[in-house]
Amino acid sequence: MKRMLVLLLLYAPCLYSQNAADRKRLASEIEYSMKKELLDPWYPQSVDQQYGGFLSTYSFDFKPTGAQDKMIVTQARHVWSNSKAALLYPDIQHYKTGAAHGFRFLRDKMWDHEHRGFYTLVSRDGTVKGEPSKTAYGNAFGIYALAAYYAMSKDTGALSLAKIAFLWLEKNSHDPVYKGYFQHLSRNGEPQKRSESTPSTSDLGYKDQNSSIHLLEAFTELYMEWPDSLLRERLQEMLLLIRDTITTEKGYLTLFLTHDWKPVSFRGSSKAVILKHRNLDHVSFGHDIETAYLMLEASHVLGLKEDTTTLRIAKKMVDHALSNGWDNKNAGLFDEGYYFSKQPKATIIKNSKNWWAQAEALNTLLLMSRRFPNDTMQYFKKFKHLWQYAKTYLIDHKYGDWYVAGLDTSPQSKTAFKGHLWKATYHQFRALANCWQQLNQQQKLH
Repeated sequence: MKRMLVLLLLYAPCLYSQNAADRKRLASEIEYSMKKELLDPWYPQSVDQQYGGFLSTYSFDFKPTGAQDKMIVTQARHVWSNSKAALLYPDIQHYKTGAAHGFRFLRDKMWDHEHRGFYTLVSRDGTVKGEPSKTAYGNAFGIYALAAYYAMSKDTGALSLAKIAFLWLEKNSHDPVYKGYFQHLSRNGEPQKRSESTPSTSDLGYKDQNSSIHLLEAFTELYMEWPDSLLRERLQEMLLLIRDTITTEKGYLTLFLTHDWKPVSFRGSSKAVILKHRNLDHVSFGHDIETAYLMLEASHVLGLKEDTTTLRIAKKMVDHALSNGWDNKNAGLFDEGYYFSKQPKATIIKNSKNWWAQAEALNTLLLMSRRFPNDTMQYFKKFKHLWQYAKTYLIDHKYGDWYVAGLDTSPQSKTAFKGHLWKATYHQFRALANCWQQLNQQQKLH
C-alpha cells in the first residue's frame, strides 16, 4: 500500500539492532491478529446490503444492535479500511466490493447535493438526522476515504468528489486571515461562532487540534493522488500550524484554540473548574503520539528531505507522552493528564487506556525505534511491551476486534460495544498494517 510504505522509504537507510528472529515472530503475530482478529470479524458482515454503507454498532460478541445510524467519520473510515485491505490482500474480493459499496453511500447519501460538503449524521437508510450540520473533521475523513478508494480502484468519480470536498472546505472552512480551518459549520458552510450564551464547556466556535491533525492526514492522502499546488500549500500550512503553534513547548498539543490561535486554558483556576472543563483542556497522550506520526508522514510526502525540525518536534512529542503518560507497570498510555500549577510533571486525571491511543502508540514507537535505535527511551522495548499489553488486555481473542479500553483499568470494557459511531477499524488496522510492514522491511535490510 502506497501510503503505508511512505515512512518505510523515509527510514529505509537506517540499520536496526533488534533481533531478526524477534522481529519475525512479532510480524507473524501482528499479521495474524490484523487478518483473523480484526478484519475477518468486521468484513464483509458489516456491509449493509439493505441500505448501503456499513453497519455501525455491534455488541461485545459481534452481533449488530440498535438503530444503526451512520456518521460520516465511521462510514469514511470503513471505506478507507476496505480500500487499504484490498491493496494488502488483492485476492480477497470482498474488500474491493466493500470499498465500492461504501463509496456509493458516501456519494449518494452522505454528500449534500444541494449545498455540498458531507453531512455529519444520517439514519441507517441515509435520511439526514436532526438539524443538518457539517464539520471540517467529518469532511476531512470524507476526503481521506475518497483518496484511498481512488488509489485502490482508479475510479475517477471518487477523486473528483475528493477535489470538490477540498474546495468546499477551502471556500467555507478555511480561515484566510489566521489560517487553519473552522470546525463547526452550518449546512451551507457558514462557520459557527460563539456567543455570550454558549456554555463555557462547549467547543463551539473554537479551532482545535483534532480536526487540524486529521485535515493534515486527509490532505496527505489526497496529495499523493492529486499533487495540486493549492493542496500542497494547505498541507504545508497545516503541518506548520500543528508543529509550531498547536504543539506546546513541553511537547503536547493544545486541544482547543480561539480563531487567532490563542490557547483555551483553565490553568490557574480551581481544580473543580479545571475538571469541569477537562474536555477542552487536558493533555491527550494518544493524540500527541498519533500526531508525531502524521507530521512525519506529511513532511515526507511534501518532499521535505532535510526537515530536521519536524523530526525533532515529533520525537519531543513522543518522549513527553512516554515520560508523563506511560504506565511503567503494564505498559500503555493513560487517557488524560493535566499540568496543575507548580507541578513539573503532568498528573494523570483519567487512567483508562482507550484502544485507539494504544494502536497509534504501537505504530509510532516502532517508527521511532527505527530512527533512533539506541535512544535512552528504548522505543523498541516499549513497542514490544505495548504489543504484549494489547494481546493481554485489549484484543478479544474470542469474538474479535479490540475492547474499547484496556481491561487492566477498565474491566467493564469486556462487555462494551465492539463497534459504535466512534469505533470502527481504522486506528487498529492502520497501526497493525504499518507495524507488520515495518517489521518485514527491517528483515529485508539484513
